[in-house]
Amino acid sequence: MNTVILIPARYASTRYPGKPLVELKGCQGTAKTLIQRSIEAARRVPGVSGVFVTTDDDRIADACAGFGVGVLMTSPECRNGTERCAEAAAQLYEPDLVINFQGDALLTPPGFVTALIDHMDANPNTDVATPAMRQRASEVRVLQAEEAQGRVGGTSVVTANDGRALYFSKKLIPYLPKGALDGELSPVRLHIGIYAYRPSALATYVATPISDLEQLEGLEQLRFLAAGIPVDVVEVDTPPFTLRELNNPEDVEPIEAALAAAGLE
Repeated sequence: MNTVILIPARYASTRYPGKPLVELKGCQGTAKTLIQRSIEAARRVPGVSGVFVTTDDDRIADACAGFGVGVLMTSPECRNGTERCAEAAAQLYEPDLVINFQGDALLTPPGFVTALIDHMDANPNTDVATPAMRQRASEVRVLQAEEAQGRVGGTSVVTANDGRALYFSKKLIPYLPKGALDGELSPVRLHIGIYAYRPSALATYVATPISDLEQLEGLEQLRFLAAGIPVDVVEVDTPPFTLRELNNPEDVEPIEAALAAAGLE
């Protein structure tokens, strides 16, 4: 398949303005911007036709010029990364598969993306797929504490027996009764914010109105579910380090700790 990776990045983040250009230190103390680290992570994925950053901001485009990556400029009217990917994909020559490698996915193991590509290749009728992994009980407790303080630390997903998503939420789901966190791995599956789309699914997405749930949760993937487009959830192995997204300034320190644990410079 002709597979392209798109990295949507916007400067005007509500929770953390300018975060693509925030510097993060690696295991040896070298500071690199978030967008540079995300580009490096995307380039570790084998077998793709190209990696592009898609943005509406000249500051991000100028920064990317130094990394030798293609930049696809999109409208500031794009409301989320999926809409930005849809607009950017239209500038490319007939990709078979579009990977949305979100701009804060710097810790994503390349195997997560390979698992998505393999799933889409083996299931030609699947329009959208995204990965998820079981979360350690200790990490869930950290997220519970952050949730109690009003901070968002991740997105969880629940699925049907066939692996299709039933719901995504910024709250921890499902409900955890007493004893649910007694083991090393919890019942909570952390949604990894990467997507594989057929171009036809992107066209349907941009033609579909925003749903109430998408607005309330602030989760773009809920529009697919509201439109009746199944989203396959591909189970991936939990890595030995903690996966974190850069959503708040408080996330910098744990992300730098994860970069050190992963041995990423």
